[in-house]
Amino acid sequence: MRSDNGSRPRRRVVITGLGAITPLGNDVATTWETCVAGKSGVARITLFDPTPFSTQFAAEVKGFDPEAHLGRKEARRMDRFTQFAVVASQQALQDACLALDHEDRNNIGVIIGSGIGGIGTITASVDVMRERGPGRVSPFFVPMMLPDTAAGQVAIAFGLKGPNMCVTSACASSANAIGEATEMIRRGAADVILAGGAEAGIVPVALAGFNVMGAVSTRNDAPERASRPFDAQRDGFVMGEGAAILVLEALEHAQARDAHIYAEVLGYGASADAFHITAPDETGDGAARAMRLALADAGLPPEAVGYINAHGTSTILNDKTETQAIKKVFGERAYDLPISSTKSMHGHLLGAAGAVEAVICVKALQTGVLPPTINYEYPDPECDLDYIPNTARHMRVRLVMSNSFGFGGHNASLLFGAL
Repeated sequence: MRSDNGSRPRRRVVITGLGAITPLGNDVATTWETCVAGKSGVARITLFDPTPFSTQFAAEVKGFDPEAHLGRKEARRMDRFTQFAVVASQQALQDACLALDHEDRNNIGVIIGSGIGGIGTITASVDVMRERGPGRVSPFFVPMMLPDTAAGQVAIAFGLKGPNMCVTSACASSANAIGEATEMIRRGAADVILAGGAEAGIVPVALAGFNVMGAVSTRNDAPERASRPFDAQRDGFVMGEGAAILVLEALEHAQARDAHIYAEVLGYGASADAFHITAPDETGDGAARAMRLALADAGLPPEAVGYINAHGTSTILNDKTETQAIKKVFGERAYDLPISSTKSMHGHLLGAAGAVEAVICVKALQTGVLPPTINYEYPDPECDLDYIPNTARHMRVRLVMSNSFGFGGHNASLLFGAL
């Protein structure tokens, strides 16, 4: 076992609780059931009138009532992404059966990633200022829009006084949050950390920005078929929103309270492409390095991996580049390795994507079911691996990898193993 300082062994980190608010369901059980069934969470946008836009659909969270969970007063003082984070954290704590009144809350932290934070609050407040004047902007505007507010509000809601921060690395944010939280627990900075991500970026200006970049699908006639990772007819990603939180815990702490353990966080790798602000390194070098670093961190060979939850955005560049990166790391075995992109169903949750996909990976380990890549119809010669097309696969695996890559050239890879 590797030591942090050459003498003190690092602590093992396990997952004891899960929470999720996603386009597939407002809890983990519903999200997982919908995912395994291969159902899409993509539909025409209802949060605003999308008629003027080239893209008129997204993967929205449906039927979420923040006031029912938080009360009217508190809900109105939180951006939508923070509302998602607090409710998902509540679910995760309940799932972990963590009796906070009997814990040292100084040793429980919160690390929640977000790529764009309270962008909905920002755009709404700009409208208020222009239409009604600067004096009518809410005094809660600044704290509501900050990306770190989700972590802060979760800490306040549950009295958690350990390490608290936001990780922002675009679409790798929540994967990095989970990885960095793992490192903190390993070195003894906390016993328990709520880690994950939250995002609520389905707002007009964000959609417009992605449209003019040509990054999102424009398949308005069939939105449920628009997210099609690795398919030859893919034409861009589909925006999503939501949150997922994992309770990470030092193994000895979990065992001492006889907690149910879902899985162990075995490896974490992070790298930079240093190539382009939005496009991935076309050689796949950065992504491959992140995967290799995660394997080295776990002290395991590539052959140990039984399934990869791919970043798989459904963009032309990402999917072929990630395919190349997987081949670099796994060689000929890449052709026999089950891979899927669940973004085909829940869309791309931007900074929250890695956390949602981490929850899905943990459920795959637990249930022996590997989720599909739906809408896979036309093979792409440059994407020629086993992407678990269209139908979930019953297959027991003991080690899964989750990849997350983001604008700016950020790459993160996580390894989860059965205990």
